[in-house]
Amino acid sequence: RVQAVEPGMVAAQLETIVAERMPDGLKIGALASAKVAKIVAKSVESLRLPAPVLDPVLIASSGTRLLEPAAERILRTQLIPLAAVVTPNIPEAEVLSEIEIDGLVAMRRSVQALHKLGARAVLIKGGHWPARLGDSHRSKAVDLFFDGRCYIEFAAARIPGEGAHGTGCALSAAIAAWLARGVDLETAISRAKRFMTHALKNTLMLGNGRCVLNHFA
Repeated sequence: RVQAVEPGMVAAQLETIVAERMPDGLKIGALASAKVAKIVAKSVESLRLPAPVLDPVLIASSGTRLLEPAAERILRTQLIPLAAVVTPNIPEAEVLSEIEIDGLVAMRRSVQALHKLGARAVLIKGGHWPARLGDSHRSKAVDLFFDGRCYIEFAAARIPGEGAHGTGCALSAAIAAWLARGVDLETAISRAKRFMTHALKNTLMLGNGRCVLNHFA
């Protein structure tokens, strides 16, 4: 069962953290509601938190929408402009940019459109590469980075198997962790990708559910 956190609790948690110590890095993930999204956006500015790694958790692997429409608008207009980097997967990038991604050319158009929303940089994750592109496009997962100046393709061989949930969440958290350690964004992404490769190659089976990422591999 998944239950959204009360907006007041989110605000109180952020204030408590900052009262103790200003964090060196910040990642924003699932928000669920417009009220929570608005509080998070307001808190990032009022508490002068670090520019966040924003993982726009919009759509589950099953296709279920995870963010209410009003919250999507806040994501576009208030949170993306605050972000150090936005890390949508392909379905999320299509929703946010309103561009169908059917290849790398369209992926570049989408990443440009997202950058124009105000983020300092955008990383579109290629793990959900559309099946319609054919087998030749499935051997590698290509993530496309754009910071307004240059494009960088982060390519990695696909890892066979059932796969684990939460890969995008783990990647964005790893990017935030490396940024907190003071490295530049390109290096943070490269190291986070390497971390994810190890976590995926060494997944664990716990009980009868799906395998889980091994963050300690």
